[in-house]
Amino acid sequence: MTPKNQESSLDERIAGALVGAAVGDALGGPVEGYSPDQILERHAGRVHGVVGPWNGENWRTARPIAPYHKGDGHVTDDTLMTHALIRVYDRVRDHLDAYAIADHLVPDLMTTPRWIPELEAEALPLHRLFLAEKWLVTRLHYGHVDPREAGVGNIVNCGAAMYMAPVGLVNAANPAAAYAEALDVAGAHQSSYGREAAGVFAAAVAAASTPGATTDSVVAACLSLAKDGTRTAIEKVCEVASRHTDFESALRPLRAAVSPYDTVGDDYRAPSLGARRPSRVHAIEELPVALAMLVVAGGDFRHAVLGAVNYGRDCDSIATMAGALAGALGSPVPDDWSKTVAEASRLDLWGPATTLAAVTRQIFEQDVRRRRAHESAFTALGGPRCSD
Repeated sequence: MTPKNQESSLDERIAGALVGAAVGDALGGPVEGYSPDQILERHAGRVHGVVGPWNGENWRTARPIAPYHKGDGHVTDDTLMTHALIRVYDRVRDHLDAYAIADHLVPDLMTTPRWIPELEAEALPLHRLFLAEKWLVTRLHYGHVDPREAGVGNIVNCGAAMYMAPVGLVNAANPAAAYAEALDVAGAHQSSYGREAAGVFAAAVAAASTPGATTDSVVAACLSLAKDGTRTAIEKVCEVASRHTDFESALRPLRAAVSPYDTVGDDYRAPSLGARRPSRVHAIEELPVALAMLVVAGGDFRHAVLGAVNYGRDCDSIATMAGALAGALGSPVPDDWSKTVAEASRLDLWGPATTLAAVTRQIFEQDVRRRRAHESAFTALGGPRCSD
């Protein structure tokens, strides 16, 4: 199965992925942490677009959401971190590694106030981040840890994976390169299956950006690169997804399929004792479910994102990933959603895409020069001559 416009240009695919990720993030934010049944009861049906805060006007003080205004089209830290990583690419103008995170991303989070939609105020991005993301600052700025190893010791979650779409886009149509670069970048933030998920998600975005890509080819690219529990979880969950064409019927079967690999447990707000600990047999829940919703939807953006949103649990990150993948495949992001999210969040959702597209072209040109220099040197060593 394949969605829409396979003739989409690089610029269109980058914009689709990044705007799509932000829209998914904003739609999922207000129902994050709840179950499909709770979402159904709270909204007297499924969520079909932008909705208000779970606790209405009491969002500032109601636990466990306070003090964040989740809902009404506000993006969360998934999008804030994605845009921050794009700013790092804009500064470095080349492929990134763990040291780029220490040298550029951490100072960006710590020193430059930006508009934070959920706080309805300008603040340092650091003040919005979850503790697993504040780990970057603790370890790299205060702990002076080797950036390549700084992720060790952090809780294992989707915190690094959720903002890896730019890595996949910089390596568009080259999933293996995206996987390798994301693993290096994510080493500063995550370890174990959290780091693995970052690599596989970047690979999925790169695969989705390939001309002629389908949902099947995206999943196949992930399975060719993923290791250990992450690979098994993707395989099992997407196998279940292939038997559904509507997210409503898929909600319970997908949760059942991912449950053996997810360490959090059935009660999302009361994690199990084994939650988020390093493992070779487990996986984060968000990536396999995002891929599964892409499969259920046949790559259609609206269907994939709404499936992710109504799945509940960590659905802002699931919808971020599903939105990025569907957008990269070329499925249009609904204009009414993107305009509402941009206006409500007071963010330019298209500017970062324009920036990343220009940087991606520059990096590709540098890669070509480096590759040709290597070919020339290898030929001079007596290796086979490459054809022009």
